[in-house]
This record gives sequence, C-alpha cells and structure tokens, in this order.
Amino acid sequence: MPRATRWLAPLLLLLLWLGAGAVCGPYAGRLGEVSTNDQAAFLPRSAESTKVLDERERFDREESLPAVLVWTARDGGRLGPEAREAATRALGRAAGTDGVLGRPSPALPSKDGEALEGVVPLRPGLGDKLPDTLDAIRAQAEKVPGTAVGIAGPAATQADLSDAFAGIDGILLGVALVAVLVILLLVYRSVLMPFLVILSAVFALAVASALVYVLADHDVVRVDGQVRGILSILVIGAATDYALLLTARFREELTRHGDRFVAVRAALRRSAGAIAASGATVALGLLALLISDLTNNRALGPVGALGIGCALLSTFTFLPAALVLLGRAAYWPQRPTADGRTADGTTAVGPGADGTPTAGPTAKGSAANGPAADLGTGGRSGLWQRVAGWVDRFPRRLWVATTVALLALAAFAPTLRSSGVPLDETFVGDASSVSAQQTLDRHFPGGSGQPAVILTDADRAAAVVRAARGVAGVDAAAPVGADGRPSGKPQVAKGRVEIDATLRAAPDSGAAKDAVRALRTAVREAGGAGTRVGGYTAQQLDTEDTAAHDRTLIVPVVLLIILAILIGLLRALLLPLLLVATVALNFAATLGVSSLVFRHVFGFTGTDASVPLYGFVFLVALGVDYNIFLMSRVREETARHGPREGVLRGLVSTGGVITSAGVVLAATFAALGVIPLSFLAQIAFIVAFGVLMDTLVVRSLLVPALVRDLGARAWWPSGIGRGRREGTGRER
Repeated sequence: MPRATRWLAPLLLLLLWLGAGAVCGPYAGRLGEVSTNDQAAFLPRSAESTKVLDERERFDREESLPAVLVWTARDGGRLGPEAREAATRALGRAAGTDGVLGRPSPALPSKDGEALEGVVPLRPGLGDKLPDTLDAIRAQAEKVPGTAVGIAGPAATQADLSDAFAGIDGILLGVALVAVLVILLLVYRSVLMPFLVILSAVFALAVASALVYVLADHDVVRVDGQVRGILSILVIGAATDYALLLTARFREELTRHGDRFVAVRAALRRSAGAIAASGATVALGLLALLISDLTNNRALGPVGALGIGCALLSTFTFLPAALVLLGRAAYWPQRPTADGRTADGTTAVGPGADGTPTAGPTAKGSAANGPAADLGTGGRSGLWQRVAGWVDRFPRRLWVATTVALLALAAFAPTLRSSGVPLDETFVGDASSVSAQQTLDRHFPGGSGQPAVILTDADRAAAVVRAARGVAGVDAAAPVGADGRPSGKPQVAKGRVEIDATLRAAPDSGAAKDAVRALRTAVREAGGAGTRVGGYTAQQLDTEDTAAHDRTLIVPVVLLIILAILIGLLRALLLPLLLVATVALNFAATLGVSSLVFRHVFGFTGTDASVPLYGFVFLVALGVDYNIFLMSRVREETARHGPREGVLRGLVSTGGVITSAGVVLAATFAALGVIPLSFLAQIAFIVAFGVLMDTLVVRSLLVPALVRDLGARAWWPSGIGRGRREGTGRER
C-alpha cells in the first residue's frame, strides 16, 4: 500500500471525530431542556396509584402539583384572625401568578394556633420555570406581617431537585475529567497521552448526548437529572477504561514491532475481543432494565447502553487513528523504541523477541506496556511480580482467606434498608422544602396538602368514607367537590367519586406508607374491588414495591447475560461460573460495607428503593470487565505456556493497566458526590468502593489464586492448558 494512502484513513477518521465533536458537543449541556424532575412521570406502569392518576382525568380537573405554604409567628407565638385574613389575601394574590392552576385554598389555622396553612395548585410540567413561580408565590406570602413563611409539598421538593441538578452537566463533567486527568498523568507519566484518552471519552459523551437528546425530544425515552448524571459518569469512566487497555497493548506492540501501523493492528486484534465483550456486558446489563416496570429504570437502560456503544466506537476508531498519527510521540517524554527501551534510556517492559516478558522497570519506574510502578507495571518485577509470587506460592490460602473475608462483609448486606429515604435525608445539606415540611409536621397532620386519593363508585362513597376514617393513621376523610376541595356534595363522574384522606404522618414516612396499606384494605372491603387508593404516599409505596420486584427479576437476568458472554469469550464453562460467583460475592460484600458506612458514617437510615438495583447493574457489569481483561490475557498466555505460567503472566502483564482502570472508574463515579442528593451519593459510594475492592482484592488475589489452584480444570470442558507441565508451587 502506498505510504500516502496508509495515512489517509486515520486522518479522515480524526477529521470525522473532530466534526462530530463540534456538532454534538453542545448537546451535552442541553439535555436539561428535555429532562423532567417530575417524579410522577416515572411511576410504575401497572401500579394502583398510576391507575388512580389516569382515572382522575374523567373528573375534568387538571392534575395539579401542590405547593403547601406554612406561616409561623416570628416570635413563636400564636397567629390571630388578622394574620389568617392577611394570609388568605396573599393566597388570593398568588392565584394570578403564572403557572398557578385554579384557586388556592384559604389559609387554615393549626389546632395549636401557632401556624397557618394554605395550598396553591400549580400546573405540572413547569420545568425550569417552577423555581421562579415559587419565588413569586413566596413574595406574596411574605407580605403577611410578623410571620415567617416556608413552602413544602411536591412542588417545593421538585424545585429543590431542579436546584440540585442545576449546572450538573458542567460541574459533574468538570470534576470527573479533572479527577481522571490527574490519575492519568500519574499513570502514564506522559503529557500528551492523558489528554488523548480524555478527548476520546469527551467525543464519546458528545455523540451519546446528542443521540439521547433526540430520543428524549421525540418522547422515546424520559430523562431526569439522575439519568443525565449517570450517563456522563458512565461514558467517561468506560471510555477511559477501554482506552487504557488499548493504549497499554499498543505500547507493548510498539516495542515489539516498531512500526506504528503494525502495532495498532496488533493491539486492536489482541484487545478488541476483551474490550468488546466488556462493553457488551455493560450494555446488555443496562438493557435488562427495560423489563423493569419503573419508567426511570427503563430510561436508564437504553440511555446507558447508547453511552457504552459510543465509548466503544470512539475506542475502536478515534483512538487508533490518533495513535497511528502520533506514534511514539503519544508517550512523550518517555517514548518507547523497538529495542524495548524508552527514549530516556530506561528499560521498557514488554515481550521480548521470544514472546516472554523482559526485565522489569528500572529505578525510574518506566514501563512501556503499562502504567507506572506506583500503580503497578506490566513487568515481571516490582509490585505485580510480588503479587504473582504470592499467588504462585500460596494459591489456596489466598483464595480461601479472601473468600472468607468477603463473606464476613457480605453478612451485613441484609441490614441495608432499601425502602426509601425520608424527605430530610433526600438532600445532602439544607433544602428549603425540607425545613418547611418539618415546620408543617410540627403543627398540622403530616399529610396536609398531600392526601391519599380514593376513587370508588358513587353509591359506595359513604361507606368508603366511614371505612377510611376508621383506619389508624388517617386524620380525616371527605368526598371532593367540583372545585377540587373536600365538600359535602361530591362530584360524580361516570359513576365514580373522589375521596381525600389526610394522613397523620408525614407523607414520605414509613408510618404514612403503613397507613396507605391499611387504607387500601379497608376501603376495598367497603367499596369493592374497583376502589383504588393513590396520591403522593401511595406513589412512593408503589415505587418501592415495584423496585423490590424488579430486583428479583432483573438480577438473575443480568447474571445470565454476563455468564453467556463469559462462556463465549473464554470458551469454558467452569471458569465463567466461578467469575460470576466472585463478582456477585463482591457486590454482596460491598452492600454489607455500605450498610455500615451509610448508617454510622453518613447518617442515612436507609437508601432509595432503586439504589441496590443500580448498584448491582453498575458494579457487577463493570466489575466483570476487569475479570474479562485479566482472563482473556490469561487464556492467551495459558494456550502458549500452560495453566500455571498463564495465570502468572496474565496477572503481571495486566496488573497495572487494570488497577489503573479501576482507580479511574472509581474516581469518576465518586464525582457523583458533588450533586447534593443522597441517592447519587449512595450510588457513588457503592460503585466506587465496590470497583476498588473488585480491582484490588477479587481480580488481583481471589480470581488468580483460584485459577492457579484449579490449574487446567478451570478451563473445563475446553482442553486449553492440558498436556502442559504446570510446575508446582509451595501449596496446592
């Protein structure tokens, strides 16, 4: 092939990616335009509360988003009739605010006389305009002399969520990229390569964001702030991991062949299988979320899979093109040469002419095929040589000890409570909706402004009201009139009526959810099978119940997907089963540690219902990546040198790059902690800690020791490694 033609393809690929980055880049900051933080948009499709929401449309009343205002005296005293009249006038003025739907309620006094309450119905779907609408309402409410006012309820919570996600795209991306850049600079000890890897990840995120924007704009998927944040972290982390593996193999091949074109082709040929299998594992694991009954889970599935697909595309196209064009200069100032030495004269670590690893790094710690010595090198000396020595001498002792330790940590996993978090733990730090709700709870029944909604046949309404009033935890129950308020004359629509039941406990509390369960049983007995209970608390309850059902359904599906990919990649049966068992054990141990840390360090009483499922999908699918990277190399070396040498060579040659990849992924997920929401903080800890434990313990000690101890049996039923002399360690 003419020399000029050889340069044409990589140059065109590079120009294509530069164009794609320029066109798609702005969409990473525009996903907020097609996002919603309205939690009602993510309700279970088949849940009772969702059916209530749909059926209420027959009453010809627009669904509203209530903002609950609460006034208290600044001096802590009682509020008299004058304050009540002033608050009612303020509510009347608030009716003219853009976004207010219908007429607000009058101001109602608390039983202790120390607070006033009023409800302003807002139009759902205000999006970014919601905080401004609440500010306008607050401005009117603050005109009541001698009082302090707060706004609680779903509208206030949604506005605080919008504030929490404000600037998420720029802040989260900036924190993640800075963390990755610092780690890569330490790993490569190169100036150009870290920026090249980050550019590959940024291009992948730009294309993924553009695709997700188009899908969300056409209502194919629903996106909220959580999905946006996870997409950014997932793409940056995965693309960086894949780039680390490819560039490490390219450097190894460059020291062997010298020619950059040959080195890129060899690196792609020898690493593409592992990278593709890794990406497929994560993408298919995420797509398993499509069988969830929760809309936000189903949205994350294709969104995350698209992100992984773009990461793979960038790794297999942009990165090889850039490596070809830059060659050894990509590793400047320590450029590897074909004789196995870097430009500064230190010994490069890579296979020699006979295919065996050469001597390890010099005192400068340079390594031609992998990260620097502080994170491990690809040589047969240094940290990973010592680890391989332990695995070789004490395989059974190592895998038994690590298994027992992980089982001990996993014993605490059942103590992780995943039935939702109260409002005061939803946000990390102060939130105005939380303090307002706490004030409301001190003076009014906890469910004020957010009643349980009962729909029943009109001829059974009286019996249902009596049954509802008799339920422990229900403060009051009354039919709803045509104006949307409790009335002695209920509105009848197609033979159905609506009854509002005010709960005594806070609407997001466990007591309120218990009351809804009891309420559903009682009113169904009184009103028949067609009687349903919905409302805010019922929605939270149904979401938690659906999330628990999803875990029992999706977890085995993900494990089967991973098992099938591992069997196809490794062409064995026993080893894939063992690998799946180790990543599942690592996840259980991570949940055990998380339970202790959340309760005793962070002060969380529990987690959101979706946290264990998200943690499982990310940690297991991403965690098995490192086993794929390791065992694909072990298989390659086993076929050449036998089971014993195969494990040791595979561990030493991949130790540094896989550890670096794990540290990068943990750092990127830890960046989710910059968003002041407990849900994302919990996800960040579970994935970051779990990835580090998987990288440093499971992949470094447990799996190699187990495979070393089993020898050729690990590859059953394939014949790989049989007939070769295994050698003996000190312990078998």
